[in-house]
Amino acid sequence: MSVKYFLYLIITILVIWSLDSLNINAIFKKHKIWQARVFYFFLAISLIYLVTNFIWDIYESTLIF
Repeated sequence: MSVKYFLYLIITILVIWSLDSLNINAIFKKHKIWQARVFYFFLAISLIYLVTNFIWDIYESTLIF
């Protein structure tokens, strides 16, 4: 298994854990549960992708030196 896949797994756990502290339902209108869930899903996927690639790029750039 590649290191990047392991990094994705760890970052996924951390992002979901950190997003759990937000009260996203307070942002949305009442009875808009599905819109809030879809927003939460896309926010989580975006953060996982961005953080993992950021850490991976730092890791790869340190290998050059």
